[in-house]
Amino acid sequence: MNIIETHGLTRRFGRNEAVQGLDLAVPEGSVCALLGPNGAGKSTTLKLLMNLLRPTSGSARVLGVDSRKLGPAEFARIGYVSENQKLPMWMTVRQLLDYCRPFYPTWDRALERQLLAQFSLPGERRLSHLSRGMLMKAALLSSLAYRPTLLAMDEPFSGLDPLVRDELVRSLIEVSAAGEWTVLISSHDIEEVERMTDHVALLDSGRLALSEPAEALQARFRRVEIDLEPDARETAPGVPMPAGWLEMQRSARRVTLVDSAFSARESEGLYRRHFPGSSVVAHPMTLREIFLTLARTHRQDAKGAAA
Repeated sequence: MNIIETHGLTRRFGRNEAVQGLDLAVPEGSVCALLGPNGAGKSTTLKLLMNLLRPTSGSARVLGVDSRKLGPAEFARIGYVSENQKLPMWMTVRQLLDYCRPFYPTWDRALERQLLAQFSLPGERRLSHLSRGMLMKAALLSSLAYRPTLLAMDEPFSGLDPLVRDELVRSLIEVSAAGEWTVLISSHDIEEVERMTDHVALLDSGRLALSEPAEALQARFRRVEIDLEPDARETAPGVPMPAGWLEMQRSARRVTLVDSAFSARESEGLYRRHFPGSSVVAHPMTLREIFLTLARTHRQDAKGAAA
């Protein structure tokens, strides 16, 4: 079952198409990272899903309900944390929790106490006197304490120091390990989300470049180094290279490339057919390296199409 499904989801601002024909599915129980550079359409997508913006065309279903019809019953099952979230700064942390608690029938007082201690939040301090990192912890606590079915987070690590980011990631890993909820997290801090995500969706210029399990994505990507022997014979220049080979670079004795369709059974033979008499090493890639490769490739393709 998918917690989120979109079909042709589009949002325009004047002539600018911020989200273009988005077809996205977020599986139940997953931690899905919505990745992309600034301006890729991540925040707009989350606002469309949360019914904070209306789509220009297309549709989205969240918790089985049309996003345009989300109401109190659905929002009682959704947690939303944003870098630009407005909080009642005159309240103390404890007053914020006291205020939020009656709105959520599933509020867990034991989990509230656990997170309050885990986040080292001073209950009697006003929100206006908290650091940005502490404010994000308070917002996260108020969204986790009622055990939402879906937790949506928009750039939660933006502007936070490395220690606070690490604490937030550790906390999210702990609470999501139970598998009770689905997490959709929009971010360009790829190193942080890589530790917790099991599904990846990549946006570029408002379009969905890919969406697949993180394990499958990393299994099919390799950075390949091919060392050519002095007497090695390369495949004739007219023979096309496989479409899945990206960012190929050549020097006198070495070829490097990113293989986006790596197969342990078939790829090595393919390398040797194109570069006979060579030695080949294929290195696994981090999610960040894959993201950068795809982002550069999409940018180059877009420039070529516009030329």
